[in-house]
Amino acid sequence: MKVVDLRNRAWRFDDRLRYLASRGDILAEEYEGSVKEIISQVRDRGNEALIEYTRKFDGLELTQDTLEVPYEELENAYEELEEKVKEALEIAEERIRVFHEKQLERSFFKEEEGIILGQKVLPLERVGVYVPGGKAAYPSTVLMNVVPAVVAGVEEIVMVSPKPNRYTLAAAYIAGVSRVFQVGGAQAVAALAYGTETVPKVDKIVGPGNIYVALAKKLLFGVVDIDMIAGPSEILVIADEGANPSWVASDLLSQAEHDELAASILLTPSESFANRVKEHVYKILESMERRDIAAKSLERFGTAFIVEDLYHACEVANFIAPEHLQVMTREPMALLPYIKHAGAIFLGDYTTEPLGDYVLGPNHTLPTGGTARFFSPLGVYDFLKRSSVLYVSEEGFKRVSDLAEAIAMAEGLEAHALSVRIRMKE
Repeated sequence: MKVVDLRNRAWRFDDRLRYLASRGDILAEEYEGSVKEIISQVRDRGNEALIEYTRKFDGLELTQDTLEVPYEELENAYEELEEKVKEALEIAEERIRVFHEKQLERSFFKEEEGIILGQKVLPLERVGVYVPGGKAAYPSTVLMNVVPAVVAGVEEIVMVSPKPNRYTLAAAYIAGVSRVFQVGGAQAVAALAYGTETVPKVDKIVGPGNIYVALAKKLLFGVVDIDMIAGPSEILVIADEGANPSWVASDLLSQAEHDELAASILLTPSESFANRVKEHVYKILESMERRDIAAKSLERFGTAFIVEDLYHACEVANFIAPEHLQVMTREPMALLPYIKHAGAIFLGDYTTEPLGDYVLGPNHTLPTGGTARFFSPLGVYDFLKRSSVLYVSEEGFKRVSDLAEAIAMAEGLEAHALSVRIRMKE
């Protein structure tokens, strides 16, 4: 984990900062060629390629008949859950559902003299949900991605996940998944986008994943809709010298343990505090089961930046536009007006990011790699589409026809003008 001083200099041109801010592009260059080949093979060969890549990357020997997990396994996984875990998942599902119900949109109509205008809001018919697996199990990701789709009214929810364990399957049962396929990676995203002999083609793919998944979603946008480019996880903590260095260190490690490509960043005005946090990071790291993964993440992307003050910290945070932004200062609310770009903002020493991951209610599927500048957290709105509705009577036509004709003639579109004029004459 590097310590970098950004004080008294043209900080936007710091090599380390620019390296972190362009992290998404760097990773894309490394992996895009491989992802393109996987997509091409699944598109052209369907199940055959899907089974081949699952054997190669996940070590699973599947057949066309075993790609899909029988629904009974979801129900059995739920029934066999430990009571404490079952209670936690059910309460989390309820909190997530209640929060996302606030996001529902309604159709509307407005009437003028002879004109009715409106918007019809409908849910998507079939969506695909990607749930990471392999290195860890993520029942929380199942809830966060499926519950908003259920709230929106999506008819069929198809989940893909490599080696889903009983917690993932139980969460799928609780949330309301329609079908589960035990495949992952770029090959699973391609299967959802194009459809195979077994996996149905979907209208939209949502859910976080590793760099292969993120790039596959990016490359397939247009063939299918996607939620966002949600790649390797990242956290940025703004902290002053009054924060607990051990707490900050544990929060940084909460994301570093996700993936070797995850990023953990600290912004603080105190150099001595940054060094104390670094000491705690490596002390905690020694006892972690996933220390090898976290250590590689910290070596490549872990950074503590020394800034002029907390307002400078907000500037740097906006430059990075992180997925998770924690504010651990004496007056965290005071900084909120200065934070412009972040997937989710966690205010206060006790608002640790994992609470948001699991039980608070707002969605934890968030934009990464600087895309928080223009993407938002996953929500009900991601599963809805809108159609404009227009009705014009003869009376209404007379009110606006000459306006439409004038604009059509100004644009040089004669047939447009004619379609209006011909009605005016009759």
